[in-house]
Amino acid sequence: MDTYDLVSKHPLLAILRNVPLEKTIDYAEAAVQGGAPFFEVALNGPHALGAGTAITVERCKAALDAGAQFLLTPGTPLDVFSYCAENDIALLPGVLTPTDVATSLQFGYKTMKLFPAGSMPRHYVKDLQGPFDGTNYMAIGGVSPANIREFFDAGCISVGLASSLMPKDAVAANDWEACAAWWTRSAAEFLQNVHIITEKTERNPSHEDR
Repeated sequence: MDTYDLVSKHPLLAILRNVPLEKTIDYAEAAVQGGAPFFEVALNGPHALGAGTAITVERCKAALDAGAQFLLTPGTPLDVFSYCAENDIALLPGVLTPTDVATSLQFGYKTMKLFPAGSMPRHYVKDLQGPFDGTNYMAIGGVSPANIREFFDAGCISVGLASSLMPKDAVAANDWEACAAWWTRSAAEFLQNVHIITEKTERNPSHEDR
């Protein structure tokens, strides 16, 4: 099941990767207070059983049993694609190359996670959309509050933040009020970028058939 509706509704993905178990609830609540209700829990971290890094069917099943509402992959594992497509499971496949994009489209996934987005030229999304019209991309990897607008301007409909999701010093000190305040200050910029994407989507005829 393609994730366009989910991703376009929540253009900011908060990625919980290697967050200590005892900090998880406070960490997530601080992000929610700042306006990030859309979360990925990376499966390759300790104590993690969430939605991301679903590189095997077994991980997919475990994440879904734990309550995950969608799955993400860092690449194009065909067995995971087949499992999700056959069971109508929401999946955001990870892509980097035109071959990855073509593989995702074969299974019906037009909305994809470009990873690592920060390592590619900003025009790379539009380069991919040339031959693969109607495709949509979330940028993950190398995204920070300082460059978030660059990815939206480049044509992405969403971004994911991981290491730059929270101020590290405040997290280390368990200062969740400071984390929430940081998010509140950042929310205006994020919302501005959301409006940019909404306007682009409304003007883009490739979305009319959705």
